[in-house]
Amino acid sequence: MDHNVSLFKAYPFKEGQKIRIEDSPRSGDWEVVKVTEHKVTLKCPISKKEMVWSRFCYAVEEKLMPWPQV
Repeated sequence: MDHNVSLFKAYPFKEGQKIRIEDSPRSGDWEVVKVTEHKVTLKCPISKKEMVWSRFCYAVEEKLMPWPQV
C-alpha cells in the first residue's frame, strides 16, 4: 500500500556560499567557511563570529536577494 512520505536530504554546503537560515534558533545570514563530512563552520557577516555545528540544514529554495539583511 502506498503512503504519503516526506523526504529530506542534507543540504550540500559549499565553502563561500552566502546563506540565510529561517525558522530556527540559528536564523540569520551566514557565510559557509568550512565543510566536513559531519560539521559546517558558518561566519556571521556582521559580527564576524564563527560557529561550528553539526550539519543540520535542508534545502527549501534558492533565490536572488540582498545579503546580508541589515
